[in-house]
Parts: sequence; structure tokens; C-alpha cells
Amino acid sequence: MEKIRRYPTALTIAGSDSGVCAGIQADLKTFSSLGVFVASVITAITAQNTAEVRAVEVLSTEIIKKQLEAVLDDMIVDVIKTGMLPSIEIIELVASIIDKYNIPPGIVDPVMVATRGARLTSTSIVSAFSKYLFSRITLITPNLPEAETLSGIQINSEKDIHTAANILLSQGCPAALIKGGHSQSPDSTDILFTANTEPVRFSSPRINSCNLHGTGCTYSSAIAAYIALNHNMEDAIRLAKNYISSAISTEKDILTGKGYDPINHFFEPQSLKIKRYED
Repeated sequence: MEKIRRYPTALTIAGSDSGVCAGIQADLKTFSSLGVFVASVITAITAQNTAEVRAVEVLSTEIIKKQLEAVLDDMIVDVIKTGMLPSIEIIELVASIIDKYNIPPGIVDPVMVATRGARLTSTSIVSAFSKYLFSRITLITPNLPEAETLSGIQINSEKDIHTAANILLSQGCPAALIKGGHSQSPDSTDILFTANTEPVRFSSPRINSCNLHGTGCTYSSAIAAYIALNHNMEDAIRLAKNYISSAISTEKDILTGKGYDPINHFFEPQSLKIKRYED
């Protein structure tokens, strides 16, 4: 039996950010900095910078499908991560591809609003997440505004967070990590909810910085990267939380543009790891 050596490999499916702070560019930087090879499928092209989103152009499902098939017909993918899925048709396509290729763990970052507040997707696609994706993935990582949109309730307290999470779980999602970065508490606390288990909290001191552009994309990609590196979900979240905190703190005084500046993905870059398995 021949032993094959390869890189742990991720696939990110997301929108492109011309400012290279968020979106698929943030994903590529995150996976690369953590030693994971990453392929990419672009769903939309955005004209944005640190201060604003000027335009969004959604790609056709035909070219998105061709990108997906080109990657998955060729590579062994250990984990997928989705970001901006801007139409019902694209969500349906991703679900069908997951089934066709029997793709392993999937992390869904339900990107709906940019850091500056611009809406990136239509609210009409919310039901498509639960209908087509939730039962096919491993984890969803909404921030508080996204959790409100997906659950249909307003979140004003931790009790509301628990209620929103239970709604997501009841819709077929196996696990939900609701992020507390938008709260006003002195700590940034994220809570992992899974069926029939107690919630798990992940806390870190809140860092006073305007360099926060792309933190959501980066956090979910870091979780996916650590899963590709064979960590279990809780360990992957804990490691990703440490990674995002360091990426923010090492960039907090650096000026890049006129708005919310990016974080430092490469504060401690890793070389590509090597996986061994038997063919």
C-alpha cells in the first residue's frame, strides 16, 4: 500500500474584495498563513475599499459551477468554507455540489452585511440557507446581526442568543457559533451551540482597534483551517479565536486606507503542512 503525501487542502467559496481586506482574499491569506493549501471559487465581484462598498456584481451559476467542478474533479478537499452566497440559485448549486462530491466538513459564514454596514445579499435568500445548506454543513458562524436575520428574532440579551441558536439548530444546522464581536461587553465572547450538549463559551479581551475589516471572514477561515489540520471543532474554534485576536492586536495602529483597515494575517506565518495517508 503506497503512502501518499499531500497538503491539507481547503476550498473557499466566496465573493472577491478589491480592497483585499475581506472576502475571498481574506480567506486565502488566512489559510495560507496557517499552512493549509487553499483553492477558491468566486461567487461575486465587489468594488470596495476600507471605507465603502461601491458595487456588487454576482457571477452566473454556470461559471460558478465550472469553477467548483474544475477544483473538485482534480483535488482532494479536506474542508470547505463558504462566504458570500448572494442568490438562492447559488446556494442551491453549492448544496448540489456538496452532495455530488460528498464533501467533508463545511463551515458557513453567512456573509450578509459588510463591516461598514452595506448589505451584500438579499434578505430573500435567508430561507435558502436553512432549506439547502444547514443539514449539509458542520458549522455556521453568524455574528449578532446575521443571527438576528437568520433566526427572525431581535437579540438584546444572552437569553435571546440562546433562543436564536436553538432556532438555527431546529432548522437542521448541527452546530452554530454565534459571535459576540458586535456586542458592547468588555470581552468578545462567542458561544458554540450544538444539539443535546451544553453551550461552550470562547472569550477574549476586546481589542480597541479600527483595523477590523475582514475579521468575520478570517475567523471562519481559521476555524476551517484548523479542522483541515485535524483538530476537533472546539479546539479549532479556540485556536482560531487566538489567531484572530493576534491578527487584530498586531495591526491595530497601522494605517492602510480611510476606513476600517485590515488585520495582520501574517503575524506568524506557517509553511505548508504535509498530510500522509494510504492510497
